[in-house]
Amino acid sequence: MAHVELSISEVFVPAARTPPEQESDNFGQWSATVSHAAEPCLLIDAETRVVAVSSAGCELLCLCCPEDVIGLPLLAGCLRLLDFTANRGELTEQDTDKIPPLLALHSGRLARGLLRVQAPAGRSDATVDAISTPVLAHGEVAGSLTFFSEI
Repeated sequence: MAHVELSISEVFVPAARTPPEQESDNFGQWSATVSHAAEPCLLIDAETRVVAVSSAGCELLCLCCPEDVIGLPLLAGCLRLLDFTANRGELTEQDTDKIPPLLALHSGRLARGLLRVQAPAGRSDATVDAISTPVLAHGEVAGSLTFFSEI
């Protein structure tokens, strides 16, 4: 298996701009891609509702099956995040605003960080690396796409 590293420090300028009629379907294309992805990933909309999540993403983030999570608010009904203290308390609202999926959504920029996910009883909590990018529709941020990797 080959190892590939990508640099996000250089600006990529596409040769041709996506026509506006195709840009509006950008969100739908990402939704289909995430739903069928083998990698742990998640797509949320501007209201932070889960639009798509891969099966691997559900497993890593200790969520139900994808069908049960779609349409739910990311933090209000799905994902349970813990702080990195020894007490492992739930994240405060102020801290949850800084998690990569929400930070990319609100800032319109790439975001990366570590998350501690609360596991069901009998399993150990997961620590994951998350990298998120905003997803655009009609030139506006319509959601965010996040890829996860277990630490």
